[in-house]
Amino acid sequence: MEIAVDFAGGKKVNAEFKQFKLETDQSVKGGGGGTAPEPFDLFLASIGTCAGYYVLDFCASRDISTDGIRLRMKTERDEKKKMLGKITIAIQLPADFPVKYKEAVVRAAEACSVKKHIFAPPEFEIHAVDV
Repeated sequence: MEIAVDFAGGKKVNAEFKQFKLETDQSVKGGGGGTAPEPFDLFLASIGTCAGYYVLDFCASRDISTDGIRLRMKTERDEKKKMLGKITIAIQLPADFPVKYKEAVVRAAEACSVKKHIFAPPEFEIHAVDV
């Protein structure tokens, strides 16, 4: 996959891939205009939505309604490292969710491919090229 990244003025940095354009900006506190999510917020959202996709797929394959199911993700900062220290995802299930699938739906969310890449990160190579 190839992603083109361009600068759109101020602190805005946008990415284009497939048929999508993804806009980012820094918060007002960070010197931006606060007009779009910050890149790190998109990274976090990708974790939550990936886990959500796996829950959705799990339910769909068993004809379980997703009405009333929500995921809530919270982060905790490690002040010593100045980075995230913990991510917690709570899968809120309605009362009529089949009890026999509660542990299985958690395992489904744990299969998130974004999370798997955090645990087995790719090699990064960054270099400058002349145009």
